Amino acid sequence: MLTRLFLAFALVLPAAGAHAAKLGEDGLHKEDWFAITFRDIREDMADAAAQGKRLALIFEQRGCIYCKKVHEEVLSDPQVRDYIKANYLVVQYNLYGDEEVVDLDGETLTEKTAGRKWGIVFTPTILFMPETAGEELSASQAAVAAMPGAFRKGTFLDMFTWVREKRYQTDEDFQRFHARRIREREAAGVQNTD
Repeated sequence: MLTRLFLAFALVLPAAGAHAAKLGEDGLHKEDWFAITFRDIREDMADAAAQGKRLALIFEQRGCIYCKKVHEEVLSDPQVRDYIKANYLVVQYNLYGDEEVVDLDGETLTEKTAGRKWGIVFTPTILFMPETAGEELSASQAAVAAMPGAFRKGTFLDMFTWVREKRYQTDEDFQRFHARRIREREAAGVQNTD
């Protein structure tokens, strides 16, 4: 009896702490709070602004172990998830996808040709869009920041905060901002997760 109880507990315990990333039909990891749009960037920027948010474009690909890590270890964290949901409209792109995209400059592309045009070579990559942009710019030219790679919670949250607070318009670049935030967390006794 005790052996069965221990075995049942051992099987349930790992599942309780882990967040299994949901896979969509396209093989990409999904969050139920990602926005489903027509991928017209100018319209998506306007929709984000109407909600008091910023637009972030996240490029992923099927089988990406780093994308899985971001979904299971970072986007599942309540602090990260809640901050992003409250402040950003996030639209997912498939680096090799064929869905239609309308760039800021009006050019109609597929997800994969947009990725090539914008210089996306690594997944995940997040492009942070400005609140407004001229019609002559592509999304990559207009982006205020890009975050290529799978970072841990502290770096991830700091980048989203840095963009939301428009720190890119100040003399405090992201590296200095992030280093300051790490020091502040340490001084407050908060464990750093970088």
